Amino acid sequence: MATDPAAPSAAHQAHFPSDTSSPAQPGKVYLIGSGPGAADLLTVRGARLLALAEIVLHDALVTDEILDLCPQAVKVSVGKRSGQRSTAQVEINEKLVASAQEYRMVVRLKGGDPMLFGRADEELRALEAHNIPYEIVPGITAALAAAASAKRPLTRRGVARSVSLFTSSTAPDQPNEVIMPNGDTLVQYMGGREATATARRLLQLGYAPTTPVVVVENCSRENEHILHLQLSGLEQGLIQCSGPVLVMIGEALAGRD
Repeated sequence: MATDPAAPSAAHQAHFPSDTSSPAQPGKVYLIGSGPGAADLLTVRGARLLALAEIVLHDALVTDEILDLCPQAVKVSVGKRSGQRSTAQVEINEKLVASAQEYRMVVRLKGGDPMLFGRADEELRALEAHNIPYEIVPGITAALAAAASAKRPLTRRGVARSVSLFTSSTAPDQPNEVIMPNGDTLVQYMGGREATATARRLLQLGYAPTTPVVVVENCSRENEHILHLQLSGLEQGLIQCSGPVLVMIGEALAGRD
């Protein structure tokens, strides 16, 4: 009998607890990366799991388009947005544990990839402390999606052979001092409010004012906006950007013409 080529293989099928979850036998948690925003950039595995989820705890940056893929699930917003009132991480951890003790199939839906600037470490520690099984489903991170949208590779033969991903965001108990990373191409997540400070640090380190910069706002969404400028222009700030911003810096981003 012919098999459905779209069906997941046995090695990639989700494994769910066979009994109703309880504190003694909790459900399973899936940390899923929703990608940069567009629903068709979500992985196939992520979409299948969303369609089976009983409850979805989602970030603020997850689009309605993606949440429409799980109409059967209870949806709980646990969004964290820079500069805005948001859910404390400790509270998110508690909700995640409580959900696994009530439901068999729990999805923690994160923007981008869960393992990059997604605070996955704290949530995994909370799950492990309560012996709650979990699985991680990667997503397309903003750096790769932004490079694709801007049609600017992050590496280029003879020009750039290393990429550094960084953020200026720190934990409440950590110093705000930022040490700029090394790399031929620099990619700053959540870099909108830090644009001027980042540019000045790099200029002080000897970067040329003409260093190419590409800024992508609302990556992969209908209101996506791409700016091509130089480091001297980045120093003037990005007050025109109000959505999620990713800043890419380096000679590899120069135009091909």
